[in-house]
Amino acid sequence: MESLLRQFLSQDTETEILEFKEAKNQYDKDKLGRYFSALSNEANLKNRPNAWLILGVDNNKQIVGTQISDTQINEYKKEISDHTAPNLSFREVHKVQIEGKLVLLCEIPAAPKGIPVAWKKQFYGRDGESLGTLNIDELDRFREQSNAFDWSSQIIEHANLDDLSPEAIAIARQKYSEKNPHLKEEMNTWDDITFLNKAKITIQGKVTHTAILLLGKPDSEHFISPSTAKISWILKDKDGLEKDYQHFTCPLLLSVQSVYSKIRNLNYRYLQDGSIFPEEVSQFDPYIIREALHNCVAHQDYTLGGKINVIEREDGILIFSNSGDFIPGTVEKVVESDSPETKYRNPFLANAMVDLKMIDTIGSGIRRMFVIQKNKYFPLPDYDFSDRKVTVKITGKVVDLNYARKLAQMPGLSLNEIMLLDKVSKGKLLEEHEIQQLKRKKLIEGRKPNFHISAIVAKKSNQKADYIKLKGIDDQYSMALIKEYLDKFKVASRSDIEEFLLDKLGDRFSDEQKKHKVKNMLQKMKSMEEIRVNQERKWELVPEGEKTGGI
Repeated sequence: MESLLRQFLSQDTETEILEFKEAKNQYDKDKLGRYFSALSNEANLKNRPNAWLILGVDNNKQIVGTQISDTQINEYKKEISDHTAPNLSFREVHKVQIEGKLVLLCEIPAAPKGIPVAWKKQFYGRDGESLGTLNIDELDRFREQSNAFDWSSQIIEHANLDDLSPEAIAIARQKYSEKNPHLKEEMNTWDDITFLNKAKITIQGKVTHTAILLLGKPDSEHFISPSTAKISWILKDKDGLEKDYQHFTCPLLLSVQSVYSKIRNLNYRYLQDGSIFPEEVSQFDPYIIREALHNCVAHQDYTLGGKINVIEREDGILIFSNSGDFIPGTVEKVVESDSPETKYRNPFLANAMVDLKMIDTIGSGIRRMFVIQKNKYFPLPDYDFSDRKVTVKITGKVVDLNYARKLAQMPGLSLNEIMLLDKVSKGKLLEEHEIQQLKRKKLIEGRKPNFHISAIVAKKSNQKADYIKLKGIDDQYSMALIKEYLDKFKVASRSDIEEFLLDKLGDRFSDEQKKHKVKNMLQKMKSMEEIRVNQERKWELVPEGEKTGGI
């Protein structure tokens, strides 16, 4: 390290992957994070394994020494890890005593292929010695890496067949023969290496990230660090408090079945329309559980260092989440196309999982999940792509006022239209083209963003009462009710009128919007000389003989 430091000091200037800071007693954490992001990104772009931040040397390359302690170093490491994406930190902080002074050589890993490192959601870079944000050209270079890089196919030089689970290999053989029955006899002559190569789990006998994920022994997870092969199952009660949990690791081929076994799939009973006999179904269709779980394994962005979470709630909801962006962009696109994606994040892993009957590539998996939920009158799967995660919520029960559950009875509605009406029933924002699509078919009414199902849908799906409750009564009828109230009780404060009228104005409005609506109606009735405010500041009817007729 001392030799390396002297080499750095002998250079004429700092470079994009080398920075000196005086930092006698401390260094600003935010500045440290920006430099970490910039140096890491520049190391990637220059195809270097690491970059260096040297503390205890000033801008003139004079050794001044630093008093930064081990405690401070640990604080810096945590700060960097907490606020970078993907979560990285110093590979090592090397201490060098030179000329009787302490110098810290902070070794920064290069950004992963295809993924620039962000500090507090901003990508930093260097232009010579200057610190700034990555320019468009540099971001494009990262994107090009992403198109060519497959984390799941990377070879682990120090791993071998002994690091894989014999039990998992045996199950993999069984699944592969089921998927490829024409090879069943021939497979009996294959040794394990031959089989793993044929199943595209290893490459020329060398262990890959995919091999460790699917078939690795539990203690082999360290081979893919800082990535992880973890699935956490968490049981929460109706108040969201944790009641039980268990963590699973590789081999994921076996662990997914263990996770599946933890989920309490209770029977659910409900009456279908037109029948007096209850329908009894499992809360969660086994296909949906396996599809969601296997999708998490196949499509997780392992370079982010996250884990897969399965949260089971006692109120009949399952939530699956994995790290990474949703590459197709929208679920609607996947359901509408119903065809294989042209690009996968982990193509080597995905192909192996296809041959092991864990997933398919015909594009029907997510669509089938929606169809199963629709046919059971349960809410459709709910996807969320925020915070660089893919989260899907599966509801295992009928939800009141969720109109899409009844729309299966309406002929002519496509699955896409049912999905959009499901968004309306959940109060989600619609895109402009979605609004126009539903309005053309007269499936929704109201003004943006307060849409509700139309009278046509309500009538055909036997939701007339719910339609009235959601839409609310119109202004003319509301004003007639106000007059009837004042005729019976003589006077009323504004709060009195709000109390009896607000719940009749429709669930599509917030309480604040309803109160504003009542205020406008009262003013309108006052201008029409229907009502007035008396000396007690309360509303009352205007007697016929006292109306001026606008004169």
